[in-house]
Amino acid sequence: MRHGESQANRDNIFTGWSDVALTQKGVAQAHSAGKVIAATGIQFTDVHTSFLKRAIITTNIVLDEIGQNYIAEHKSWRLNERHYGGLRGKNKLAVKDQVGAKQLKIWRRSFTVVPPRLTKRDEDPRYDRYGVKIPLAESLEMTMDRLIPYWVDQIAPQLLGGKNQLIVAHGSTLRALIKFLENVSDDEIPNIEVPNGKPIKYEFDDRLNIIRKEFMTK
Repeated sequence: MRHGESQANRDNIFTGWSDVALTQKGVAQAHSAGKVIAATGIQFTDVHTSFLKRAIITTNIVLDEIGQNYIAEHKSWRLNERHYGGLRGKNKLAVKDQVGAKQLKIWRRSFTVVPPRLTKRDEDPRYDRYGVKIPLAESLEMTMDRLIPYWVDQIAPQLLGGKNQLIVAHGSTLRALIKFLENVSDDEIPNIEVPNGKPIKYEFDDRLNIIRKEFMTK
């Protein structure tokens, strides 16, 4: 599932790796999502989330709602939102006014196009300690390239062992994962949306082929 509404979502601002808090609506969405998951009775062995607090706080709320605070919680920069480079911090409507709707859609939704890059790389101790260089900007393709090794190494083996896994991440990283899991074409991925706080349940066979996909609602 994607985190609850963040302040940047509310204000229609490009965020990426910037750390922003949840809104009150986002907190409520996280509680609601937790209740929906709790009603299924699914038991998880692990939860995976990013280094960004909007996802971490959502994770903690959901775990509290489902009564599974005790499970192993794994945080990885590989689950961070796509880095929007020079668009970060800018209002999407203001960018649209500057460059036009077509260019904005290409920067936001295409698979291979990289948005304007930062001129200077950010530094942050949470990444420095792992030797990770913060991107200057990322396309969705680049986001998928750094995400999929985490799926292959950390999540897929657990699923193959019959252990349910919960992922709480971001719109673009989840779009990238959906593209990989469902073999979505480059032309179709711009049409994929992942709403805030709406869990998606996948059921897999013993080779991780998708048996069923369900958008979980009350």
